[in-house]
Amino acid sequence: MSVIDLSIVIVNWNVRELLRRCLTSIVSTGSPCLEVIVVDNASSDDSAEMVRAEFPQVTLIANAENRGFPAANNQGLAVARGRFAMVLNPDTEIVGDALARVAEYLDAHPEAGALGPQLLNPDGTIQSSRRRFPTFTTALFENTWLQGLAPRRVLRRFYVEDVPADATQEVDWVTGACIAVRREALDKVGGFDEGFFMYSEELDWCRRIQAAGWKIVYLSEAKVIHHVGKSSEQAVAARHIHFQTSQVRYFRKYHGPFVAGVLRLSLLAMYMWQIGLEAVKALLGHKRAMRRQRIDVYWQVLRSGLK
Repeated sequence: MSVIDLSIVIVNWNVRELLRRCLTSIVSTGSPCLEVIVVDNASSDDSAEMVRAEFPQVTLIANAENRGFPAANNQGLAVARGRFAMVLNPDTEIVGDALARVAEYLDAHPEAGALGPQLLNPDGTIQSSRRRFPTFTTALFENTWLQGLAPRRVLRRFYVEDVPADATQEVDWVTGACIAVRREALDKVGGFDEGFFMYSEELDWCRRIQAAGWKIVYLSEAKVIHHVGKSSEQAVAARHIHFQTSQVRYFRKYHGPFVAGVLRLSLLAMYMWQIGLEAVKALLGHKRAMRRQRIDVYWQVLRSGLK
């Protein structure tokens, strides 16, 4: 049996056409030393049937229910046989020899436990994918209505904008659209923490890999196109709830229950403020249908309690 260099795990939920493009981009690399594992989270768009019919060389795990991103990835990682494993979003496309560059870098740099390639938007511009570990301040601003009011230095540091994006570099963590990890690191720290349903799981994973003694690397010479959020945008309220709940869980895990509790109450207060703001705008007759839709989403967040 030939040695498998890279096992690629793709978790899919209702993005059949993007998954087809993703798999086509992988197959077109022509590499004989990789395996591809698709874990379908109970898609209703015939994604699993498409994989069976068009990509018989792909290992398919078809779940009867949506198990969430971390748990489904762990299913794939559990059967992966490669020296390196890569978790890859279905809304991505491999560019050129990116897979070979990932394997070559990990072979040449045993101190690297995990790496993320340079992500590109569909128009070819560079997508932000490098991060430093979040602080309480960045958690208050990131992906909340306050983000546009954040002091420039706060998010500039968090998004590593003080270092050129075309330079390969050590970082704290990389976003989860594409992460490759060496087998030794995976065996030592395990897969994703399944307490996260979606979001922050890659942050936690990179932090555990780093704590175990390996470096996390942003590999600029390997490039992957990322279409961004095509699964999560199908459920807007759930996206808000999962993102903020995961942030609270991360802070509870690494900074304790008090800090996490303050963050949770602060975020809930922001959503209450947003409801009031949207209600006022609706009363003034400004885009009432959109305001009602937003109020409904924010109410769902409040009802969740972000617990």
